[in-house]
Amino acid sequence: MFRKTTLFTTLLAGSLSVLGPALRADDDAQRARESVNAGYFVPLETLIKHARSRHPGRVVEVELEDDEYEIEILRGDGTKVELEYDARTGELLEEEAGD
Repeated sequence: MFRKTTLFTTLLAGSLSVLGPALRADDDAQRARESVNAGYFVPLETLIKHARSRHPGRVVEVELEDDEYEIEILRGDGTKVELEYDARTGELLEEEAGD
């Protein structure tokens, strides 16, 4: 009995650790929606539009970290650009281009 319980607990813990990033992403999305609806955050669409006007290309990743949005764009020339915005004010805080 001990072995089955231990195995089940190990499998369950492993499953939860795999789901962890997805669950956090859902929490971030929910927090962003609630913050926009309450008027605390600038709508993400506004920031993406601004980022794409500066760097035309395909948005490949968006993250909400604390109260900052990180938007990553893959430009037509293959360069990735990451722009960080204050989610509350919409201010562009940092812009970094890489390979």
